Amino acid sequence: MDRYQEIDIFIKSIEDLQLNLTQKQLQQFIDYYELLIDWNKVMNLTAITDFIEVIHKHFADSLSVVHVYKPSNDKILDIGTGAGFPGIPLKIMFPDTQIVLLDSLKKRLNFLDEVIDKLQLKHIKTLHGRAEDYGRDNMYRETFDLVVSRAVANLATLSEYCLPYVKKDGFFISYKSGNIEEEINKASTATKILGGQLKEVKRFHLPGTDIERTLIVLQKLDKTPIKFPRTAGRPAKEPIL
Repeated sequence: MDRYQEIDIFIKSIEDLQLNLTQKQLQQFIDYYELLIDWNKVMNLTAITDFIEVIHKHFADSLSVVHVYKPSNDKILDIGTGAGFPGIPLKIMFPDTQIVLLDSLKKRLNFLDEVIDKLQLKHIKTLHGRAEDYGRDNMYRETFDLVVSRAVANLATLSEYCLPYVKKDGFFISYKSGNIEEEINKASTATKILGGQLKEVKRFHLPGTDIERTLIVLQKLDKTPIKFPRTAGRPAKEPIL
């Protein structure tokens, strides 16, 4: 398959999400992919390197949030962003958003800083540190319309990482795969204590594939008690159950 055919598949996968790419956005995604592959040769950013797989499992997956929430002028935080998913694809697709990419590994953020510079993205920045620490900082606490995360952690732990950043009436959306019923049930206490409420569970297939994904949507109804998030490491070791 040549690159033109691959790009056609990419465009189709975006159209399946009821989105349309401009020529500029298409080039930004291609540049992002090429930087990802180059940097991946010297550091572990992703095990997925085939262009078609990246289209489906990273780009389309990141943008699948539109099934439940379509960003416009929102202030968005991506916690545990890794190689920039879902934050960078969201910024490319929705350029009017303001996005913060939070990760605990500086090397990954060095990569993302180059992506931001090469793609000439505006109103987006990287933030180095742990979610537990910045979640107690008034500059970031309860200031975001939307917090997203594809990080691998149970929902109770993720809720303690993410909900403190969400302002009242805002949303935390967790990207998940596999059977998550038990995980959702176990997180119900944490969600309530942290000021959130389960609003929606959206199951779907990634465009053009039989890969199943789930978006868990939590809405922030009340302020998060000041003692949360707890000190670094505790949400993972001792989730609220």
